[in-house]
Amino acid sequence: MNHQKIALVTGASRGLGIIISKMLMEKGCKVLGVARSEDKLKQFQDEIGEKNFQYYTCDLSKPEGLPLLIDQIKSDGHHIDYLINNAGLERYDHFQNNSQWDVINIINTNLLAPMELTRLLLPEITNNGGHIVNIASLAGKKGIAYNTIYSATKAGLIMWSDGLRQELNETNANVTVICPGYISDTGMFHDGGVDAPPLLGTSPPEAVASAVWEAITKNRAEIIVNSGPIKPLLAIGQLFPRFGDKVVSWFGVPKLSKKRIVSS
Repeated sequence: MNHQKIALVTGASRGLGIIISKMLMEKGCKVLGVARSEDKLKQFQDEIGEKNFQYYTCDLSKPEGLPLLIDQIKSDGHHIDYLINNAGLERYDHFQNNSQWDVINIINTNLLAPMELTRLLLPEITNNGGHIVNIASLAGKKGIAYNTIYSATKAGLIMWSDGLRQELNETNANVTVICPGYISDTGMFHDGGVDAPPLLGTSPPEAVASAVWEAITKNRAEIIVNSGPIKPLLAIGQLFPRFGDKVVSWFGVPKLSKKRIVSS
């Protein structure tokens, strides 16, 4: 008899993490939600009244705590089938105004934590024929002015996912990277309180959750979630970087990012 699939979702206390967790539970999975805020995790659990949700508190910016997290999860008898690396931090500012701690905090949360969680769980996920889904960003495809550390971590997440997928090609574990653009209704962009460039638009958070399930069920290598004509523009930008700079400037991306220095 097949066991109930268990998904570990980071950043599960707010934004996309909540939407993804709800979707996975609707698909019959048990979700183990991880975030820093116990109050927000408990609030989410109380709101959904869902027996298929259990939470663990952990600060992903402190990688030394991740082995203890996994030990706790295993001691509770859980087997991980799906790892959804969703948690992320961003900070809009002129690069030189970031402190060393800002840089380390964002890198640890956005890139090192997904790598370390995957390293710790990969034997189990492979044994279960499971899936790793990394939530990156279009900011990892084309760097974003005034949000350069975030862009760097998401680019790293994309390239690491690409290499790891090839490495695991002949195993029972699979890897997908999802690259959303601007997301409406919830999440870090929505919380910034500024409008997306009209030519790029926004996508609902449910589209990202659907992409997670598509990644798991169809074993997609990469999924871009965006309402605008982004794929050909990304391709052109790879061939002609300076032209790519002009395109994002025409779309108003740097101007929008500079506004978010004030609103973040």
